[in-house]
Amino acid sequence: MQKKKDKNLMKTDVKPMKKGLLFQIFHLYYDGFRKMTLGKTLWTIILIKLAIIFLVLKLFFFPDFINTNHCCPV
Repeated sequence: MQKKKDKNLMKTDVKPMKKGLLFQIFHLYYDGFRKMTLGKTLWTIILIKLAIIFLVLKLFFFPDFINTNHCCPV
């Protein structure tokens, strides 16, 4: 007895990727980040913390030397 092939099953078949290695690596990470639920929230918290840390470091520990240390007053 032969089974009939369903047309919907044919649409969901996975086609082999014929792209380059860089595309495959990108696609791996893209799919991973797209399917994350908790990870997206954690990454946004990490990025916000990094932005705050670098802004604080720039404001307090790296003053503007261009305006303060010039040789000739205008």
